[in-house]
Amino acid sequence: MSTVDPQRRVLSGMRPSGRLHLGHYHGVLKNWVKLQHEYECFFCIVDWHALTTDYDDVGNIAQHVSDMAVDWLAAGVSPSSANMFIQSQVPEHAELHLLLSMICPLSWLERVPSYKEQQDQLHHKDLGTYGFLGYPLLQAADILLYRAGLVPVGSDQLPHIEFAREVARRFNHLYGREPGFEAKAEAAILRLGKKTAKLYNSLRKAFQEQGDTEALDTARALLKEVQSITLGDKERLFGYLEGGGKVLLPEPHALLSEAPKMAGLDGGKMATSHFKGGNSNAIFLRDTPAEVEDKLRRMPTDPARVHRDDPGEPSRCPVWQLHEVYSDEPTLHWVQQGCRSAGIGCIDCKGPLIEAVQAELKPLQLRALDYQDSPEVVRNILAEGAERARDEARETLIDVRAALGLNYR
Repeated sequence: MSTVDPQRRVLSGMRPSGRLHLGHYHGVLKNWVKLQHEYECFFCIVDWHALTTDYDDVGNIAQHVSDMAVDWLAAGVSPSSANMFIQSQVPEHAELHLLLSMICPLSWLERVPSYKEQQDQLHHKDLGTYGFLGYPLLQAADILLYRAGLVPVGSDQLPHIEFAREVARRFNHLYGREPGFEAKAEAAILRLGKKTAKLYNSLRKAFQEQGDTEALDTARALLKEVQSITLGDKERLFGYLEGGGKVLLPEPHALLSEAPKMAGLDGGKMATSHFKGGNSNAIFLRDTPAEVEDKLRRMPTDPARVHRDDPGEPSRCPVWQLHEVYSDEPTLHWVQQGCRSAGIGCIDCKGPLIEAVQAELKPLQLRALDYQDSPEVVRNILAEGAERARDEARETLIDVRAALGLNYR
């Protein structure tokens, strides 16, 4: 039986689709660096997910994976504090995906919002494939394989977490109802001791009869502290709280991140893609100081400021969005006042921003150089991370196979 505490374990991943930029850094990586010191973290380069949309252009995947690993390390993700690995080096992801596909209704996949959205956005690609339709289930398998209770996401990813919860709930409902489950659960309650058993029963009743979610959380915390029962009995009692069976695959919860919006160089969302003219929409983490300066100087500003002495409005200017991330209060005040009064020009406005971005990227780029010059070190980090990940994944699949009757020993 698993000894994992799902609420102490985090799983997150990223598609290797190109070099990482400031949007990745502020939206994901800075949060990961913090989480790795607070939770047991598994950070996965999901190369199979890249194939769901780019199956016809695989020539750069290996380089993208290598670049991503270097960028993660340079940003401060530490192999001594977190498990970094490549999805395809842990084949258990594919096995759990296959097994879960047997119980996942087709309609669940078709109703995931991103299914239609991405088909519309990527209309030039043929996405009428099983792999693309099934990628939310692969994502669910990525999470459930490690019994991760927490998944750091933005609000746009909440439907995917809810989908993973539904899959886990269905699996537990189908296979957690072992013969004589209720009798075994009631016997386990007696082994809690008189005082703890009474408290457990009252909390269970409060949740099941009144929907008291605080009582459910209290009961779960109570069970985590109990040392007098076996792990098997503990899993039964976790499931019995909600009226179900044994919790074989814990339901994950979203860990919402409050990342700042990172404007792209065209005023839209910063992305790896390109905008009109073939220029990049992003400032990449390993752009040189000269490249950073050139990109920001060419960045469009408030369209109302046609001439130097035209007053502007910062809220209409994409450069202002970057100032909100990088600038201190005095600088923000200077920008607002100077822009609205036409006291400063757009080139003046961009000066302190250029310096701030260059200063933030400098230490990261120095660390990146060390890893770029030592590719074997990066490969070893990923290989060791994959071995640790496989150890955890194998434990989950032992229970999953047994639940499905695939235990032939």
